[in-house]
Amino acid sequence: MIARLSASKRGLTIAALGTSQTVGWASSYYIPAVLAVPMADSFGLSSVWVFGAFSMALVVSAIVGPWAGARIDGFGGRGVLMLSNIVFALGLCLLAAAPVPAVLYLGWAVVGFGMGIGLYEAGFATLAGIYGKDARGPITGITLIAGFASTLGWPLSGIMLATWGWREACLGWALIHLLVALPLNAWLPRGNEALPKPATPEPVGPPPSRRALWLLAFVFAAAWFNATAMAAHLPGLLQAAGASTAVAIAAGALIGPAQVAARVLEFGLLQRFHPLVSTRLAAAAHPVAAVALIGFGGPAAYVFALLHGAGNGIMTIAKGTLPLSLFGPAGYGQRLGWLNAPARISQAAAPLIFGAALTGWGVNAVWLTAGIGMAALLALLILKRS
Repeated sequence: MIARLSASKRGLTIAALGTSQTVGWASSYYIPAVLAVPMADSFGLSSVWVFGAFSMALVVSAIVGPWAGARIDGFGGRGVLMLSNIVFALGLCLLAAAPVPAVLYLGWAVVGFGMGIGLYEAGFATLAGIYGKDARGPITGITLIAGFASTLGWPLSGIMLATWGWREACLGWALIHLLVALPLNAWLPRGNEALPKPATPEPVGPPPSRRALWLLAFVFAAAWFNATAMAAHLPGLLQAAGASTAVAIAAGALIGPAQVAARVLEFGLLQRFHPLVSTRLAAAAHPVAAVALIGFGGPAAYVFALLHGAGNGIMTIAKGTLPLSLFGPAGYGQRLGWLNAPARISQAAAPLIFGAALTGWGVNAVWLTAGIGMAALLALLILKRS
Protein backbone atom coordinates (compact mmCIF):
# COMPACT_ATOMS: atom_id res chain seq x y z
CA MET A 1 0.00 0.00 0.00
CA ILE A 2 3.08 2.25 -0.03
CA ALA A 3 4.27 4.03 -3.15
CA ARG A 4 8.05 4.10 -3.40
CA LEU A 5 9.02 7.65 -4.23
CA SER A 6 12.40 9.28 -4.70
CA ALA A 7 13.59 11.94 -2.28
CA SER A 8 12.98 14.68 -4.85
CA LYS A 9 9.45 13.42 -5.57
CA ARG A 10 8.86 13.26 -1.83
CA GLY A 11 9.80 16.93 -1.46
CA LEU A 12 7.53 17.93 -4.36
CA THR A 13 4.67 15.92 -2.87
CA ILE A 14 5.05 17.69 0.47
CA ALA A 15 5.20 21.08 -1.26
CA ALA A 16 2.13 20.40 -3.39
CA LEU A 17 0.01 19.02 -0.57
CA GLY A 18 1.22 21.67 1.88
CA THR A 19 0.23 24.42 -0.56
CA SER A 20 -3.21 22.96 -1.23
CA GLN A 21 -3.73 22.56 2.51
CA THR A 22 -2.81 26.22 2.97
CA VAL A 23 -5.54 27.19 0.50
CA GLY A 24 -8.05 24.90 2.24
CA TRP A 25 -7.42 26.34 5.70
CA ALA A 26 -7.18 29.96 4.54
CA SER A 27 -10.49 29.77 2.64
CA SER A 28 -12.52 28.06 5.37
CA TYR A 29 -11.26 28.10 8.95
CA TYR A 30 -9.70 31.55 8.70
CA ILE A 31 -12.23 33.56 6.67
CA PRO A 32 -14.79 34.25 9.45
CA ALA A 33 -12.28 36.46 11.29
CA VAL A 34 -12.24 38.82 8.28
CA LEU A 35 -15.57 38.26 6.53
CA ALA A 36 -18.06 37.42 9.29
CA VAL A 37 -18.95 41.02 10.17
CA PRO A 38 -19.53 42.24 6.58
CA MET A 39 -21.42 39.03 5.83
CA ALA A 40 -23.73 39.63 8.77
CA ASP A 41 -24.12 43.36 8.05
CA SER A 42 -25.29 42.68 4.51
CA PHE A 43 -28.24 40.69 5.92
CA GLY A 44 -28.88 42.98 8.87
CA LEU A 45 -27.78 40.28 11.33
CA SER A 46 -25.42 40.11 14.27
CA SER A 47 -22.08 38.48 13.48
CA VAL A 48 -23.02 35.83 16.06
CA TRP A 49 -25.25 34.30 13.40
CA VAL A 50 -22.34 33.91 10.98
CA PHE A 51 -20.10 32.41 13.66
CA GLY A 52 -22.99 30.08 14.47
CA ALA A 53 -23.03 29.00 10.82
CA PHE A 54 -19.29 28.38 11.03
CA SER A 55 -19.81 26.25 14.14
CA MET A 56 -22.37 24.26 12.18
CA ALA A 57 -19.76 23.77 9.44
CA LEU A 58 -17.37 22.28 12.02
CA VAL A 59 -20.05 19.81 13.12
CA VAL A 60 -20.65 18.82 9.49
CA SER A 61 -16.92 18.25 9.05
CA ALA A 62 -16.90 15.98 12.12
CA ILE A 63 -19.71 13.88 10.65
CA VAL A 64 -18.12 13.34 7.23
CA GLY A 65 -14.52 12.90 8.43
CA PRO A 66 -14.67 9.14 9.12
CA TRP A 67 -16.29 8.51 5.73
CA ALA A 68 -13.55 10.47 3.97
CA GLY A 69 -10.87 8.58 5.90
CA ALA A 70 -12.34 5.22 4.90
CA ARG A 71 -12.37 6.28 1.24
CA ILE A 72 -8.73 7.34 1.46
CA ASP A 73 -7.80 4.02 3.11
CA GLY A 74 -9.40 2.10 0.26
CA PHE A 75 -8.65 4.21 -2.80
CA GLY A 76 -5.92 6.69 -1.91
CA GLY A 77 -6.28 10.36 -1.09
CA ARG A 78 -5.85 12.09 -4.43
CA GLY A 79 -9.46 11.75 -5.56
CA VAL A 80 -10.89 12.75 -2.18
CA LEU A 81 -8.69 15.83 -1.99
CA MET A 82 -9.61 16.84 -5.54
CA LEU A 83 -13.29 16.44 -4.62
CA SER A 84 -12.71 18.67 -1.60
CA ASN A 85 -11.52 21.52 -3.84
CA ILE A 86 -14.68 21.27 -5.94
CA VAL A 87 -16.85 21.15 -2.81
CA PHE A 88 -15.01 24.11 -1.27
CA ALA A 89 -15.50 26.10 -4.48
CA LEU A 90 -19.22 25.22 -4.56
CA GLY A 91 -19.70 26.23 -0.93
CA LEU A 92 -17.85 29.51 -1.40
CA CYS A 93 -19.92 30.29 -4.51
CA LEU A 94 -23.09 29.65 -2.50
CA LEU A 95 -21.86 32.09 0.13
CA ALA A 96 -21.11 34.67 -2.54
CA ALA A 97 -24.52 34.32 -4.18
CA ALA A 98 -26.61 33.95 -1.01
CA PRO A 99 -29.74 36.12 -1.31
CA VAL A 100 -31.05 35.19 2.16
CA PRO A 101 -29.50 33.88 5.40
CA ALA A 102 -30.82 30.35 4.75
CA VAL A 103 -28.66 30.06 1.63
CA LEU A 104 -25.73 31.49 3.59
CA TYR A 105 -26.14 28.66 6.10
CA LEU A 106 -26.35 26.16 3.25
CA GLY A 107 -23.10 27.53 1.85
CA TRP A 108 -21.38 27.12 5.22
CA ALA A 109 -22.69 23.54 5.46
CA VAL A 110 -21.13 22.76 2.07
CA VAL A 111 -17.87 24.40 3.18
CA GLY A 112 -18.04 22.19 6.30
CA PHE A 113 -18.31 19.13 4.06
CA GLY A 114 -15.19 20.33 2.24
CA MET A 115 -13.39 20.77 5.56
CA GLY A 116 -14.27 17.22 6.56
CA ILE A 117 -12.78 15.72 3.40
CA GLY A 118 -10.02 18.20 2.60
CA LEU A 119 -8.13 19.50 5.64
CA TYR A 120 -5.38 17.99 7.77
CA GLU A 121 -7.00 14.64 8.56
CA ALA A 122 -7.43 13.91 4.85
CA GLY A 123 -3.93 15.17 4.10
CA PHE A 124 -2.40 13.04 6.85
CA ALA A 125 -4.30 9.95 5.68
CA THR A 126 -3.12 10.58 2.13
CA LEU A 127 0.50 10.70 3.27
CA ALA A 128 0.04 7.55 5.36
CA GLY A 129 -1.23 5.81 2.22
CA ILE A 130 1.85 6.92 0.31
CA TYR A 131 4.58 6.49 2.94
CA GLY A 132 3.11 4.13 5.53
CA LYS A 133 4.87 4.28 8.90
CA ASP A 134 7.45 6.67 7.40
CA ALA A 135 4.85 9.43 7.04
CA ARG A 136 5.90 11.33 10.18
CA GLY A 137 8.36 13.57 8.32
CA PRO A 138 5.97 14.39 5.44
CA ILE A 139 3.14 15.08 7.91
CA THR A 140 5.38 17.54 9.73
CA GLY A 141 6.38 19.04 6.39
CA ILE A 142 2.86 19.91 5.25
CA THR A 143 2.03 21.44 8.63
CA LEU A 144 5.13 23.63 8.33
CA ILE A 145 3.79 25.01 5.06
CA ALA A 146 0.11 25.22 6.03
CA GLY A 147 1.10 26.83 9.32
CA PHE A 148 1.22 30.07 7.31
CA ALA A 149 -2.45 29.77 6.27
CA SER A 150 -3.55 32.58 8.57
CA THR A 151 -0.46 34.66 7.78
CA LEU A 152 -1.33 34.55 4.07
CA GLY A 153 -5.07 34.06 4.23
CA TRP A 154 -6.09 36.93 6.49
CA PRO A 155 -4.30 39.65 4.47
CA LEU A 156 -5.50 38.18 1.16
CA SER A 157 -9.10 38.02 2.39
CA GLY A 158 -8.73 41.58 3.70
CA ILE A 159 -7.38 42.84 0.37
CA MET A 160 -10.22 41.22 -1.59
CA LEU A 161 -12.76 42.55 0.91
CA ALA A 162 -11.43 46.09 0.70
CA THR A 163 -11.11 46.01 -3.10
CA TRP A 164 -14.33 44.28 -4.11
CA GLY A 165 -16.43 43.14 -1.14
CA TRP A 166 -17.05 39.98 0.88
CA ARG A 167 -19.01 38.20 -1.85
CA GLU A 168 -16.23 38.73 -4.37
CA ALA A 169 -13.69 37.59 -1.74
CA CYS A 170 -15.55 34.28 -1.49
CA LEU A 171 -15.53 33.99 -5.29
CA GLY A 172 -11.81 34.74 -5.28
CA TRP A 173 -11.13 31.87 -2.89
CA ALA A 174 -13.33 29.59 -5.02
CA LEU A 175 -11.19 30.41 -8.06
CA ILE A 176 -7.99 29.79 -6.10
CA HIS A 177 -9.30 26.32 -5.22
CA LEU A 178 -10.06 25.51 -8.84
CA LEU A 179 -6.98 27.09 -10.43
CA VAL A 180 -4.31 26.38 -7.78
CA ALA A 181 -5.26 23.74 -5.20
CA LEU A 182 -7.15 21.37 -7.52
CA PRO A 183 -4.24 20.97 -10.00
CA LEU A 184 -1.80 20.47 -7.11
CA ASN A 185 -3.94 17.71 -5.59
CA ALA A 186 -4.42 16.15 -9.04
CA TRP A 187 -0.64 15.86 -9.32
CA LEU A 188 -0.32 13.82 -6.10
CA PRO A 189 0.46 10.09 -6.22
CA ARG A 190 -2.61 7.92 -5.75
CA GLY A 191 -1.05 6.25 -2.71
CA ASN A 192 -2.79 2.90 -3.04
CA GLU A 193 -0.51 1.05 -5.44
CA ALA A 194 0.08 -2.46 -4.15
CA LEU A 195 3.71 -3.50 -3.61
CA PRO A 196 5.00 -7.06 -3.99
CA LYS A 197 4.19 -9.01 -0.86
CA PRO A 198 7.22 -9.94 1.26
CA ALA A 199 8.19 -13.60 1.55
CA THR A 200 7.59 -13.45 5.30
CA PRO A 201 4.51 -11.39 6.12
CA GLU A 202 4.86 -8.91 8.93
CA PRO A 203 3.01 -10.03 12.04
CA VAL A 204 -0.26 -8.23 12.60
CA GLY A 205 -0.79 -7.05 16.17
CA PRO A 206 -4.05 -6.94 18.04
CA PRO A 207 -6.50 -4.14 17.20
CA PRO A 208 -6.16 -0.92 19.16
CA SER A 209 -7.81 -1.04 22.56
CA ARG A 210 -10.97 0.99 23.02
CA ARG A 211 -9.41 2.67 26.03
CA ALA A 212 -6.46 3.92 23.99
CA LEU A 213 -8.75 5.22 21.26
CA TRP A 214 -11.02 7.04 23.72
CA LEU A 215 -8.04 8.53 25.55
CA LEU A 216 -6.57 9.85 22.33
CA ALA A 217 -9.92 11.21 21.13
CA PHE A 218 -10.23 13.08 24.43
CA VAL A 219 -6.70 14.48 24.08
CA PHE A 220 -7.46 15.88 20.63
CA ALA A 221 -10.84 17.27 21.72
CA ALA A 222 -9.21 18.97 24.72
CA ALA A 223 -6.36 20.38 22.63
CA TRP A 224 -8.70 21.80 20.00
CA PHE A 225 -11.06 23.26 22.57
CA ASN A 226 -8.14 25.22 24.03
CA ALA A 227 -6.72 26.21 20.64
CA THR A 228 -10.08 27.51 19.38
CA ALA A 229 -10.87 29.27 22.65
CA MET A 230 -7.56 31.11 22.49
CA ALA A 231 -7.96 31.90 18.79
CA ALA A 232 -11.28 33.59 19.54
CA HIS A 233 -10.51 35.28 22.88
CA LEU A 234 -6.74 35.64 23.34
CA PRO A 235 -6.59 39.47 23.18
CA GLY A 236 -9.44 39.75 25.66
CA LEU A 237 -7.83 37.25 28.02
CA LEU A 238 -4.48 39.05 27.96
CA GLN A 239 -6.17 42.39 28.57
CA ALA A 240 -8.05 40.88 31.51
CA ALA A 241 -4.65 39.86 32.87
CA GLY A 242 -3.49 43.48 32.75
CA ALA A 243 -1.86 43.78 29.33
CA SER A 244 -2.53 46.85 27.21
CA THR A 245 -4.38 46.50 23.92
CA ALA A 246 -1.15 46.99 21.98
CA VAL A 247 0.68 44.34 24.01
CA ALA A 248 -2.22 41.91 23.70
CA ILE A 249 -2.27 42.26 19.91
CA ALA A 250 1.53 42.03 19.66
CA ALA A 251 1.57 38.92 21.84
CA GLY A 252 -1.18 37.32 19.77
CA ALA A 253 0.90 37.90 16.64
CA LEU A 254 3.61 35.67 18.15
CA ILE A 255 1.42 32.56 18.14
CA GLY A 256 1.92 31.85 14.43
CA PRO A 257 5.73 32.08 14.54
CA ALA A 258 5.75 30.02 17.76
CA GLN A 259 3.74 27.29 16.05
CA VAL A 260 6.09 27.19 13.08
CA ALA A 261 9.20 27.23 15.30
CA ALA A 262 7.83 24.31 17.33
CA ARG A 263 7.11 22.39 14.13
CA VAL A 264 10.68 22.97 12.98
CA LEU A 265 11.81 21.57 16.34
CA GLU A 266 9.57 18.55 15.80
CA PHE A 267 10.99 18.13 12.29
CA GLY A 268 14.53 18.11 13.71
CA LEU A 269 15.38 17.32 17.33
CA LEU A 270 12.09 15.72 18.38
CA GLN A 271 12.15 13.30 15.44
CA ARG A 272 14.55 11.24 17.56
CA PHE A 273 11.84 10.57 20.13
CA HIS A 274 8.56 8.73 20.07
CA PRO A 275 5.65 11.05 19.10
CA LEU A 276 4.15 10.38 22.52
CA VAL A 277 7.03 12.33 24.10
CA SER A 278 6.53 15.44 21.98
CA THR A 279 2.74 15.24 22.41
CA ARG A 280 3.11 15.20 26.21
CA LEU A 281 5.36 18.25 26.03
CA ALA A 282 2.79 19.97 23.83
CA ALA A 283 -0.06 19.19 26.23
CA ALA A 284 1.92 20.61 29.17
CA ALA A 285 2.68 23.90 27.41
CA HIS A 286 -0.72 25.58 27.86
CA PRO A 287 -1.08 24.82 31.60
CA VAL A 288 2.44 26.15 32.22
CA ALA A 289 1.57 29.27 30.23
CA ALA A 290 -1.61 29.72 32.28
CA VAL A 291 0.33 29.57 35.56
CA ALA A 292 2.73 32.21 34.23
CA LEU A 293 -0.14 34.48 33.19
CA ILE A 294 -1.93 34.19 36.55
CA GLY A 295 1.32 34.59 38.49
CA PHE A 296 2.79 37.57 36.62
CA GLY A 297 -0.21 39.15 34.90
CA GLY A 298 0.17 41.37 31.85
CA PRO A 299 4.01 41.22 31.70
CA ALA A 300 3.71 37.47 31.01
CA ALA A 301 1.55 38.00 27.90
CA TYR A 302 4.41 37.24 25.51
CA VAL A 303 5.44 34.13 27.44
CA PHE A 304 1.85 32.90 27.43
CA ALA A 305 1.51 33.40 23.68
CA LEU A 306 4.82 31.71 22.89
CA LEU A 307 4.17 28.66 25.08
CA HIS A 308 0.58 28.26 23.93
CA GLY A 309 1.55 28.67 20.28
CA ALA A 310 4.43 26.17 20.53
CA GLY A 311 2.23 23.57 22.19
CA ASN A 312 -0.50 24.05 19.62
CA GLY A 313 2.00 23.75 16.78
CA ILE A 314 3.29 20.37 17.92
CA MET A 315 -0.20 19.12 18.81
CA THR A 316 -1.31 19.74 15.22
CA ILE A 317 1.39 17.34 14.04
CA ALA A 318 0.53 14.86 16.78
CA LYS A 319 -3.00 14.58 15.36
CA GLY A 320 -1.40 12.73 12.47
CA THR A 321 1.78 11.18 13.80
CA LEU A 322 0.65 9.79 17.16
CA PRO A 323 -2.21 7.58 15.87
CA LEU A 324 0.08 6.38 13.08
CA SER A 325 2.80 5.46 15.56
CA LEU A 326 0.49 3.86 18.12
CA PHE A 327 -1.87 1.97 15.81
CA GLY A 328 -0.07 1.64 12.46
CA PRO A 329 -1.15 2.57 8.92
CA ALA A 330 -3.88 -0.07 8.50
CA GLY A 331 -7.27 1.67 8.64
CA TYR A 332 -5.50 4.89 9.50
CA GLY A 333 -7.71 7.30 7.57
CA GLN A 334 -11.02 6.13 9.00
CA ARG A 335 -9.56 5.88 12.50
CA LEU A 336 -8.23 9.43 12.21
CA GLY A 337 -11.66 10.64 11.18
CA TRP A 338 -13.27 9.08 14.26
CA LEU A 339 -10.52 10.29 16.59
CA ASN A 340 -10.91 13.88 15.44
CA ALA A 341 -14.71 14.03 15.27
CA PRO A 342 -15.00 15.05 18.96
CA ALA A 343 -12.32 17.67 18.37
CA ARG A 344 -14.40 19.33 15.66
CA ILE A 345 -17.41 19.45 17.97
CA SER A 346 -15.34 20.87 20.83
CA GLN A 347 -14.04 23.50 18.40
CA ALA A 348 -17.61 24.52 17.63
CA ALA A 349 -18.45 24.94 21.33
CA ALA A 350 -15.19 26.52 22.52
CA PRO A 351 -15.72 30.21 21.61
CA LEU A 352 -19.12 30.35 23.33
CA ILE A 353 -18.09 28.45 26.47
CA PHE A 354 -14.80 30.24 27.01
CA GLY A 355 -16.36 33.59 26.14
CA ALA A 356 -18.94 33.09 28.89
CA ALA A 357 -16.19 32.08 31.33
CA LEU A 358 -14.09 35.13 30.43
CA THR A 359 -17.07 37.42 30.94
CA GLY A 360 -17.90 35.90 34.31
CA TRP A 361 -14.46 35.15 35.74
CA GLY A 362 -12.06 37.50 33.99
CA VAL A 363 -8.48 36.26 33.76
CA ASN A 364 -9.33 33.30 36.02
CA ALA A 365 -11.15 31.81 33.02
CA VAL A 366 -7.73 30.56 31.95
CA TRP A 367 -7.96 27.98 34.75
CA LEU A 368 -10.69 26.33 32.67
CA THR A 369 -8.39 25.74 29.71
CA ALA A 370 -5.46 24.94 32.01
CA GLY A 371 -7.53 22.24 33.71
CA ILE A 372 -8.55 20.81 30.36
CA GLY A 373 -4.90 20.82 29.30
CA MET A 374 -3.86 19.01 32.47
CA ALA A 375 -6.57 16.39 31.89
CA ALA A 376 -5.19 15.85 28.38
CA LEU A 377 -1.66 15.47 29.78
CA LEU A 378 -2.92 12.89 32.27
CA ALA A 379 -4.58 10.94 29.47
CA LEU A 380 -1.29 10.96 27.52
CA LEU A 381 0.60 9.72 30.57
CA ILE A 382 -1.80 6.81 30.78
CA LEU A 383 -1.26 5.94 27.13
CA LYS A 384 1.59 3.53 26.37
CA ARG A 385 3.84 3.54 23.36
CA SER A 386 2.40 0.36 21.87
